[in-house]
Amino acid sequence: MTYRQLTAEALAEKDYESFLSELNRALTDGLRDPNEVVRDTLIDIYYPGTSREDFRNSNVASRAALHSLDPRNITTEPEYYTDIDANLYAARKPYIWLWQMFDRSPMGQNALLGHRFRRMLAPLIFKRVGANFKCWHFVEWSFGYNLSFGDNVVVHRHVLLDDRGGIEIGNNVSISDYANIYSHSHDIYDINKVYTPRTVIQDGVRVTYHSTILAGITIGENAMVASGSLVTRDVEANQIVAGIPAKPVKTKNPPEAVRLADGTGNLP
Repeated sequence: MTYRQLTAEALAEKDYESFLSELNRALTDGLRDPNEVVRDTLIDIYYPGTSREDFRNSNVASRAALHSLDPRNITTEPEYYTDIDANLYAARKPYIWLWQMFDRSPMGQNALLGHRFRRMLAPLIFKRVGANFKCWHFVEWSFGYNLSFGDNVVVHRHVLLDDRGGIEIGNNVSISDYANIYSHSHDIYDINKVYTPRTVIQDGVRVTYHSTILAGITIGENAMVASGSLVTRDVEANQIVAGIPAKPVKTKNPPEAVRLADGTGNLP
């Protein structure tokens, strides 16, 4: 779907671009620890005009709040998983914390800034990010380093991408609000035994509202997962699946046939 082109006022656009370019430079030029850059950026976002010295001279609750803006003083759920690559995650953790805390701020609700902000951070977090990546707010993932996106991918609000075993998302994919895509599962007898098969979402797939795709599934090209569906087995190319568990309900015309269709949508 083509989005409308929207802009803020000229001064706001100038400040947005300056904020992003300065932040990107500070995070990547190697002159400062990214953890410190993230901490100071979050202070500016949540407590404008307040310095770290102001916090140190304040009460203990304020000091605890300051500590919690520093990625080195917080833990995330994936850090407790025993299958984590601690080094790969640690390299990404400052950017992950910045993304999550930005989303929870007033600035994170501003799509004009938010899309650009997340697109800037995405290559620092994920295994691969293609062109024109667009991500709305409150998207979550597990490790980040096992997650790859092709070109022209759109991820909508409150999506969970559990990449413990790896998720590969192709080109021109749309993932709608509240969808869940997994790449790990637990043994039915021993909850401590974790399986991590790779999940693949091929080109042109649409994963629609509140649907769930379980670990190890491949969704074929141009397939569609209907709203609220639970996908427990592979989906063939061009299939539309629906239900719990999801079953084929229709086969879409292949893209080359659709291009030949007349204006009424009927094949010639």
